[in-house]
Amino acid sequence: MCLTDEALVISCEHGGNRIPAPYRALFAAHRAVLDTHRGFDPGALVMARALASAFGAPLVASTVSRLLVDLNRSPGHPRLHFETVRRAPLAIREQILARCYQPYRLRAEGLVMEAIARRGRVIHLSCHSFTPELDGKRRTADIGLLYDPSRAGEVELCAHWKAALGTTAPDFTVRRNYPYAGKCDGLTAWFRKRLSSTAYIGIELELNQLHVARPPGQWATLRASIIESLRTTLQPRGTASDA
Repeated sequence: MCLTDEALVISCEHGGNRIPAPYRALFAAHRAVLDTHRGFDPGALVMARALASAFGAPLVASTVSRLLVDLNRSPGHPRLHFETVRRAPLAIREQILARCYQPYRLRAEGLVMEAIARRGRVIHLSCHSFTPELDGKRRTADIGLLYDPSRAGEVELCAHWKAALGTTAPDFTVRRNYPYAGKCDGLTAWFRKRLSSTAYIGIELELNQLHVARPPGQWATLRASIIESLRTTLQPRGTASDA
């Protein structure tokens, strides 16, 4: 599997908890929730920027809270908006889509299509993080790799990446399609409906927020391990031994 001739695109849909001024009244009684995992993915934007820098890849990212509009959901999804936004007039919700959602999706689409036109195939890495515990249940992974099991390129890349992480980050538990199913509604699924498996590989990288909250040195070491493992994964077979 040789992926070095293919382009990378990095995205981060839940990079912050910002609410643009025109919509802050919708969260006047809910400011606290914006600082929780429901409001954004802590550490995801830091990871996305590190990957983009390490591989010289284009990055599309948003710091608008997922509670205003979830950029990783399709229009019509029941959790596209927070409850107060869902109760807002239709004109307000349409304005939010026009100002925050559609520009992001168009930017992501532009980068992906440009990469395919330039290199023939793109690897899109969407960076996220997950809370260590949800509904009283502890999540049993440090790193999750989400993909569509029906797309061979995604299966193969994640198998190699998981193996590489076993070397660079042996103390961490890596699980595939955990804590969510990779083929669920999201930006990668949206691209899969439009692009063939020969042109598009979409992977969601999920990091346990437990590690984001640890001392900066440990968090930096994890990021470096992920980058090193991905670099190994993208190497042509035999490159390391031939060096």
